[in-house]
Amino acid sequence: MTTKSITVDPNVRVRKRTVAGRWSGWVFMGPFMLIFLLVFILPIIYSIYLSLYRNPLVGGQIFVGLDNYLRVFSDGQFLQALGRVSVFLIVQVPIMLGIAMLVALAIDSGRLWGKSFFRLSIFMPYAVPGVVATLMWGFMYGTQFGLVGNLNEMFSWSLPNPLSSDLVLASIGNIVTWEYVGYNMLIFYSALRTINPSLYEAARIDGASEITMVWAIKLPAIRGAMVVATIFSIIGSFQLFNEPNIMKNLAPNAITTGFTPNMYAYSLSFSGQQYNYAATVAIVMGIVTMVIAYVVQLRGMRKDI
Repeated sequence: MTTKSITVDPNVRVRKRTVAGRWSGWVFMGPFMLIFLLVFILPIIYSIYLSLYRNPLVGGQIFVGLDNYLRVFSDGQFLQALGRVSVFLIVQVPIMLGIAMLVALAIDSGRLWGKSFFRLSIFMPYAVPGVVATLMWGFMYGTQFGLVGNLNEMFSWSLPNPLSSDLVLASIGNIVTWEYVGYNMLIFYSALRTINPSLYEAARIDGASEITMVWAIKLPAIRGAMVVATIFSIIGSFQLFNEPNIMKNLAPNAITTGFTPNMYAYSLSFSGQQYNYAATVAIVMGIVTMVIAYVVQLRGMRKDI
């Protein structure tokens, strides 16, 4: 009785291992992709679907195409809210990032006594929930019951009301700055710590001052971190919701339901039952945020600036 030997083509083995390797990667990626699809992709698709319809009181849901989008750009309340957060972005973000950068440079310089304490104390406000921070600052802003009112009474001052319609946006900007300076400081400081110390030694040998090293070595080296922090801040500014929504109860005459685009969409959806138009506002704000963040990313990573 004879046995036949079976030879397997090596190319077949390689193909089998390649196919198995491809599927094993998808097995590991599968749980993430499933969650990503359920909590990110599907809500966006559903929002786009809602934005193409209108649900009047009589007649049921009606397909209107791009009519909701045309309505957004002629909606005065939405345009005012968009302009308000744009001003907030232009003013508050540079101040916040500038302070965070100065603090990070001071801690990285090695000449600051107790830098671990300062790093922790400046970062600590980021651990405070936004609602708690807003309530805390809102109490201090009060002219009848808070710190401002106590100072006016104690020293016979007449400090301006931080919750007035003229100053409430700046007051919110102060809260956001207090909350996120430490977060951005940590991004900048982490990037500064990755710089090769030999660059500083070579610059000192050439007679460069500390200011020269900041402009010639540190800032160019952490450009990527600056772009990331700027993009995060842009997204946060256009998503402004918690702080004004909480302060609305403290300053009802200054903050309305349409104070920011997110508050406007929230009011349309949960108070006005206009889910289709609220979805349109959300989609438009997402596109605006994405375009501006993309432009900032392109400009920030260019090598010729």
